[in-house]
Amino acid sequence: MRIKSLLIANRGEIACRIARTARSLGIVPIGVHSDADAEALHVREVGRSLRIGGGPAVESYLRIDAVIAAARQAGADAIHPGYGFLAENPDFARAVEAAGMIFVGPTAETLQRFGDKASAKKAATAAGVPVIPGGHGVMSDPDQIARAVREVGLPALLKAVGGGGGRGQRLIDNEATLKADIESAQREAKSAFGSEGLLLERFLPAARHVEIQIAGDGTGHVVHLFERDCTLQRRHQKVIEEAPAWGLPRPLLDHIAQDAVRLAEALNYRGLGTVEFLVLGEEYFFLEVNPRIQVEHPVTEAVTGLDLVALQLRIAEGAGLGLTQDQITCTGHAVEARLYAEDPRMQFSPSTGRITAISLPDGLRIDSGVEAGDSVSPFYDPMIAKLIVHHSDRDAALARLAQALDHVVVDGVETNRTFLAALTRDADFARMQVHTRWIDSCINALTAAPQRSDGRLWQAVAAVLFVTRGRADGDANPWRNRDRFTGWRLGLGGALDEAGQRVILAHPGTSGKELRVSPVGNDNLFVVYSDDSMPLALNATELRCGRLQITHEDETITIEARVRGNSIEIDTPGGRLLYQASTSLAFAEVDSTADRILVSPLTGTIVKVLIDEGASVAAGEVVAILESMKLEISIKAMVSGVAKNISISRGAMVDRGQPIVEITPLESESS
Repeated sequence: MRIKSLLIANRGEIACRIARTARSLGIVPIGVHSDADAEALHVREVGRSLRIGGGPAVESYLRIDAVIAAARQAGADAIHPGYGFLAENPDFARAVEAAGMIFVGPTAETLQRFGDKASAKKAATAAGVPVIPGGHGVMSDPDQIARAVREVGLPALLKAVGGGGGRGQRLIDNEATLKADIESAQREAKSAFGSEGLLLERFLPAARHVEIQIAGDGTGHVVHLFERDCTLQRRHQKVIEEAPAWGLPRPLLDHIAQDAVRLAEALNYRGLGTVEFLVLGEEYFFLEVNPRIQVEHPVTEAVTGLDLVALQLRIAEGAGLGLTQDQITCTGHAVEARLYAEDPRMQFSPSTGRITAISLPDGLRIDSGVEAGDSVSPFYDPMIAKLIVHHSDRDAALARLAQALDHVVVDGVETNRTFLAALTRDADFARMQVHTRWIDSCINALTAAPQRSDGRLWQAVAAVLFVTRGRADGDANPWRNRDRFTGWRLGLGGALDEAGQRVILAHPGTSGKELRVSPVGNDNLFVVYSDDSMPLALNATELRCGRLQITHEDETITIEARVRGNSIEIDTPGGRLLYQASTSLAFAEVDSTADRILVSPLTGTIVKVLIDEGASVAAGEVVAILESMKLEISIKAMVSGVAKNISISRGAMVDRGQPIVEITPLESESS
């Protein structure tokens, strides 16, 4: 059946990406949106979009009835689920076909089989594919799970029976927190997948993650599109993906691919799928099958030259694969980095808010679902964009990706840009001497502030930015203006005289250093004086989208910077530098109130309150657990004392920065 109109039951970058291919094939794309996404980029790009409910996914993108009703209203011939949300829900696939439409994906039976991890392992074993040792089946009783973990030994891995794509996994490596870890894993599994059932597996600590992209026509014909390496993960979530898998023997990779194809052939697999494995030396073990298009599919498209969404639609129309295994080739090397709205300095907490400016580099593939003016919502995955580079070899691809990341500008929310850039330049990653827990094992080094020999220059830049803030149109922060540096430059005359202004500058947690900033003429030239070194002259010039070009002596450097109150952030070529500044020493005084009053770090839902009014609390103790963007975040007391003015309860929605409890220090209580 020829598909003439396609409803895309998803949002963000994948909805935009599917719509582009649909149009290229003469298919009319139709979108859906929640109230939170009414003005989202995918709504604008698709052209026609129907409302399906409220902001939370359970009220919109996870509502089978609402999506089916929208498709009927639009007269769609088929529904493409994208990834996440309903993509792997067998009930949704059945409902689509029962409504007389084509489901672009595997059969409901296949989704059922691979949606249950125990069933998937049985299918792999039956096909002769090696699986990770483990046992005990699906468990829901916390005491039974705890006993099973102790039998297997630590470290062990708990996996939600309905999980996938790295979600719903919990590494257990501490007997002291075993009970809390099990409870948290079950809550996450219940919230995300509707079942608190868990599987237990032996944890392989130094393995690489290799996955095989497959495609089947539903009649037993299956091909593979080579492999992807997704070893770089943080807490089981992929960070950087590449194709092919560099540094592993080709005979081993071919054998893994053959096993993936054999498993799919045994089940008459239909559509796209990814068979995931852990590779340890010459051994490999089946992990799971993701029966959908993957976030990282662009790297496979880059090395094979195929459009995987077009292939999905061809299969869905019943036209078969249209290619044989020997027609599929792998050329060059492709790498993808996931740019997220998250703060590496705050344990990668999601960063919500309005994107006030965004600039993504040219010369590579960018898959994005946001533009300047769009908001990052607490209801969904905080992905901003995927940056995909294809080059003749891996070294060149990594170098180009690092260069591209240096030229990414996003303002209004925090991002993991500098973290990604650090990864692409890491020597261990370059040699592929990494494993799935490598990032977690060296996270402090990867997120540390850079140690630079040109620290005086950045101190001077920070001082200039601070003393010239708020001189444009009465705005207290020139970095938030559309023409950020224009008003900053024009406002200098008379506001900052040649005698200059003194500023106390320090890295957070360190003592301050006094500097004096003086302008020279009206050409953005400044001289910065300090008591312990020679004066330093620099020129600051505005570039597009808030980037700043700094010239000092014979060197010109392009940076991104922000001034937020007394905080200055400078994204240098070597990483992000943080400063606190003031025109006096007042900033160095400790504000104990900030430690006493705990606020919510993100917008989200309180899933558990662990203290009562008047209870004694120790510094570092978890007082509440917040759920935001599918993550559970522990909120900890900063000081020891007595809990007062608890303003939250289980199920309460809280905003970022909202006070939730006050901890009165013990000495204050006794006095």
